[in-house]
Amino acid sequence: MEDIKSHAAAGGLQLNSQHIPSLATTFNRLFAPIYAGGLLALFYYHVTSLLNSTSLGSFFISVSLFISDVVLAFMWATAQSFRMNPVRRREFPANLKELLKKDSDFPAMDVFICTADPYKEPPMNVVNTALSVMAYDYPTSKISVYVSDDGGSAMTLFAFMEAARFAATWLPFCRKNDVVDRNPDAFFTSNHGSNSETEEIKMMYEKMRMKVENICEKGMVEDELLNGEERMTFDQWTISFTPQNHPTVIKVLLESTKNKDISGEALPNLIYVSREKSVNSHHNFKTGALNTLLRVSATMTNAPIILTLDCDTYSNDPQTPTRALCYFLDPKLEKNLGYIQFPQRFRGVSKHDIYSGELKHLFVINPVGMDGSLGPNYVGAGCFFVRRAFFGGPYSLEAPELFELGPNYVVEMSIQSQEVLNLAYLVASCDYENNTKWGFKLGFKYGSLVEDYFTGYRLLSEGWRSLFCNPKRAAFYGDVPITLLSVLNQTKRWCIGLLEVSFSKYNPITYGVKSIGLLMGLSYAHYASWPFWSIPVIVYSFLPQLALISGTQIFPKVWDAWFVVYILLFLGAYGQDLVEFIYVGGTFKKWWNDQRMWMIRSVSSFLFGCIELTLKSLGINPNFGFNVTSKAMDEEQNKRYKQELFEFGVFSPMFVPITTAAIVNLASFAGGLIKIWKSDGAWEHLFLQMLVTGFGVVNCWPVYEAMTLRNDEGKLPPELTFFSVSLALLLCSFATFFR
Repeated sequence: MEDIKSHAAAGGLQLNSQHIPSLATTFNRLFAPIYAGGLLALFYYHVTSLLNSTSLGSFFISVSLFISDVVLAFMWATAQSFRMNPVRRREFPANLKELLKKDSDFPAMDVFICTADPYKEPPMNVVNTALSVMAYDYPTSKISVYVSDDGGSAMTLFAFMEAARFAATWLPFCRKNDVVDRNPDAFFTSNHGSNSETEEIKMMYEKMRMKVENICEKGMVEDELLNGEERMTFDQWTISFTPQNHPTVIKVLLESTKNKDISGEALPNLIYVSREKSVNSHHNFKTGALNTLLRVSATMTNAPIILTLDCDTYSNDPQTPTRALCYFLDPKLEKNLGYIQFPQRFRGVSKHDIYSGELKHLFVINPVGMDGSLGPNYVGAGCFFVRRAFFGGPYSLEAPELFELGPNYVVEMSIQSQEVLNLAYLVASCDYENNTKWGFKLGFKYGSLVEDYFTGYRLLSEGWRSLFCNPKRAAFYGDVPITLLSVLNQTKRWCIGLLEVSFSKYNPITYGVKSIGLLMGLSYAHYASWPFWSIPVIVYSFLPQLALISGTQIFPKVWDAWFVVYILLFLGAYGQDLVEFIYVGGTFKKWWNDQRMWMIRSVSSFLFGCIELTLKSLGINPNFGFNVTSKAMDEEQNKRYKQELFEFGVFSPMFVPITTAAIVNLASFAGGLIKIWKSDGAWEHLFLQMLVTGFGVVNCWPVYEAMTLRNDEGKLPPELTFFSVSLALLLCSFATFFR
């Protein structure tokens, strides 16, 4: 790629530009010290309240509120790192035509797609993802797609055998008709023009889909569907073959030097990889699968650029790779560019995004702020890496144990040659990484369940930088969880991984600030501290309400100057958040649901993540591990999701604090109204508590609805309602201790 960069420099081509949103940046820089002054005033109020405590109850209340506000202030302070130096970028892929005039000029690209469970991640979803990137506006001979099947499913392999045959027709169809939606499922469900050719290929796709879904329903690949060579491959699935214990399976489904499409053009390489699993060897979850793909791909193609995708994250723009090249080939950028992150966007999101599945702060707002420093964090999918980034810092190569695995190795043999396959099988074995630097100094990094966050963090710490590419047309689309439990389980897994980083030697405050600078260290500290949101949100969900039930004033009176401090701090934080959310294309209702889900996550998944990690550190393992988020769609659940009804349906411990908080807030608000009605002056003393409680009641409406007004399968189970009511009554009975 260095020769191409030199050519670009000589030609003076502009491949990209950047813009600093000066108005927003100036406002944020002025607003931050003003808000910080308000926080200092609040802390002064808390200290005086502590010193003036006259009873154990008042001291407990003062300490709880003080700790909660310290956590809120810390989270606010770390979030300012996203607002101090934002950068927005634009690419000019059309200018690449002057630079890349023939197919051989393009750098090769390896695409990694990970899947783990054919029932939670249907094979047809993975197939559509693969086909969408195989059909990129990019020389097909330069594309190699590697599918990691960590579940070792024969059904997934069968699906890709069918996909390899379908690709021979689908890819030339896309080129001929200039198709933009190159995910077949997305194309055939959209309002595209219909003609005989389109109907013919649609029938081919439906035939493939039905065949794959039929074998998934049966749970096995029937012998009559296979030819002789294919039977030999599937003979590896013996009785002892399980997702947790099986040998390596590597199958080259397409080789670009041998396989052609119906128009005579080369097809991309397509390789199925299921690494060896053993119950006696820790497999390091998705990170281990990615490192296996990194090694296997090195033995076969060793492309200098790598794209990582989740099984459901399909391409929505065929020009995405060329957008990435606008940065990788820009001679004006420093040589330490390690990766380019595209935002995760999602299809099928409900009208007002009831579960805040879009996560705009994580995927859109915050990366813009990080881009002005060293660059955005890696979010697990939609990211283009330079292979060299996984082998030490930009100026100090960390050599792997085999030369063939290094970034400078040139593969000259066929990917189906026995020598190449033997090496690929070797590096995919379950004990290959023993006594090596993989996962620590080489490849994707081990040490956290959130491998994306930790890997991106470590790469930046080694001296690499990243860029955020956010084109108007979404580069990728993925699926969002459509049930509340799926959302909370996903967030709990993130929480555990973030805590693992917080309590390691790589803590972003101690290690991060020193290695990547103050702003980036605070940015990563903000994410690592997500689980601690549970402290203030739980306190403010229960303490003011229980104090209100007992008639205890814990906030300043309406006419007190400290009342103004509380109100301004609340309005300042929420107002700034709302403006940022709407600026990136959000709506008020989506923002409202976003802040509601922040509270729900805080009292449930963040709390349970902290509990799980604590138990693990004590040697207790409460089903600890990597839980795959289901991408399978239940029709009834999907219908309720589109109607924007919260999906409970089952008894989960994570629902208990949510429903208990809802009941306590409602009881407290009703009790507060009675107190205000009975006493003329009570409202002055209890106004802030009523405001906090009323805010909680409004946010808990979906819970009340699921508890009392609904009869569908997604309602709250009666036993959960009974348990939560009992717990709420118990808490209210303790409220008298606040006197």
